[in-house]
Amino acid sequence: MKAVLTVIGRDTVGILAQVSADCAAHNVNIEDVSQSVLQDLFCMIMLVDVSACELSLADFAEFMSEKGKAKGLAIHVMHEDIFKAMHSI
Repeated sequence: MKAVLTVIGRDTVGILAQVSADCAAHNVNIEDVSQSVLQDLFCMIMLVDVSACELSLADFAEFMSEKGKAKGLAIHVMHEDIFKAMHSI
């Protein structure tokens, strides 16, 4: 099962490293990454495989959201099918 993970916040050193480490800690494989910095705003989208994740998708999403809040970032995780449905008209 695949999910889309988004990160938005003020650009600081180590955001990609921290998010990657949090994914690895829960056996979430990162398949693709796109990131950019717009002035001082960091934006990243990851396509991740959560098939081997030890948490449910909802629990993993909550974990990542809380980790993001602690660092001043907005982190959202949603099932790939929901993401596709939201962005196709």
